[in-house]
Amino acid sequence: MFALVDGNNFYVSCKRIFRPSLNGRPVVVLSNNDGCAIARSDEAKALGIKIGAPWFQIRQMAESDGLVALSANFALYGHIKDRVASLIAGFSPRNEVYSIDESFVDLTGVRGDLVERGQKLRARILRWVGIPCGIGIGSTKTLAKLGNHVAKSAKRKPGSYPAHLAKVCDLTSLSAAEFDSLLAATAVGGIWGVGRRISAQLAEGGITGVLALSRIDPATVRGHWSVVLERTVSELQGNSCIELEDAPAAKKEIACTRSFGHPVSTLPELTEAITELASRAAEKLRKQSSVAGQIYVFIRTSPFHQEPQYFRGIAVPLWRPTSDTKALVTSALAGMRAIFQPCYRLAKDGVMLMELAPKMLHQHELVFEEHEAPDRSALMTTLDGINRKFGRGTVLMASAGLEGDARIWSMEQEHKTPRYTTCWEDMPVARA
Repeated sequence: MFALVDGNNFYVSCKRIFRPSLNGRPVVVLSNNDGCAIARSDEAKALGIKIGAPWFQIRQMAESDGLVALSANFALYGHIKDRVASLIAGFSPRNEVYSIDESFVDLTGVRGDLVERGQKLRARILRWVGIPCGIGIGSTKTLAKLGNHVAKSAKRKPGSYPAHLAKVCDLTSLSAAEFDSLLAATAVGGIWGVGRRISAQLAEGGITGVLALSRIDPATVRGHWSVVLERTVSELQGNSCIELEDAPAAKKEIACTRSFGHPVSTLPELTEAITELASRAAEKLRKQSSVAGQIYVFIRTSPFHQEPQYFRGIAVPLWRPTSDTKALVTSALAGMRAIFQPCYRLAKDGVMLMELAPKMLHQHELVFEEHEAPDRSALMTTLDGINRKFGRGTVLMASAGLEGDARIWSMEQEHKTPRYTTCWEDMPVARA
């Protein structure tokens, strides 16, 4: 038995916690550099705004329809996610934070009326944190995900699904006829793990509803499509194939990329940008207790502008696997200087750490080379601890420059809201 707890319109809901005046209004949250809509309120969806809609195409709706656009604030979202996750942990001893707004919960051994318990959890999250949630319950993770889809659809589109399934949908409580009717009413594109390409292929074969998909022999699915879709079909049939992950698996690659707020064409500016990305990647590497054997750096112009185009990338092997920020930044800058050309207006850069391996496999190696860098693991631990406590960028490599200095490559965020929960200066103040 599994439950999926999903924060509704999570990025928008995080903004509304501190700005109740946004309730009932169409709101979109924009991507980096205020490029496109990455989250929408129900009111914005009702206006026909699609996910990924470029801001310049919908900005006129601010005047015609009262649309409110806000810049992304990931520090705020991450902290609100942690608050929600702490409440979900009280629902069951085992849970998996699947994404920033979704968590799977193992309901094995949980007693009582699961719908009632789900409603109480929703009410607690809304009252204590301010995030509205939907909950789906099923005998597999795929069915729990489907239940959450039904719960949200029944709330937003009354009549599409039975009203009693809104907000908390327990598929295990339905009769066989009710369950089949619900599957028949759901398009295959609404199933976790079925993308657009697979949906189109299934439609060509006359399979448009989930009920028809669930009745296909899994072996046939594997032969015509993939093992992934076979697993999905098996889960729809009630066979649990996807285990709960108590801890996220270590990443095989770590990438940090950035689109510049304004074009970059000088080496000092690009040095600052690459240093910050390599430092951030190194921090993520240490967080999963891994080391990298190779670092890849790329720079590129904007393909959307009518100007000379340039794209180059280079892989730089490391002398020995490491998670040391200084070593990774040094290698990244060496690669950047090898591919940099000053005559282009660069719009994006990126750093990717590759050939990752657990740190424990390398920490006891003997070192014979006289030029080998000293062990700075204790320094890196201190660096990460300071930045966690006082905020990212408190201590950084000198080549990254200072945040107070003018950085033309920094993201454009004209509509950014305060970091209400992670910055003392941004905390709201109640005055008598």
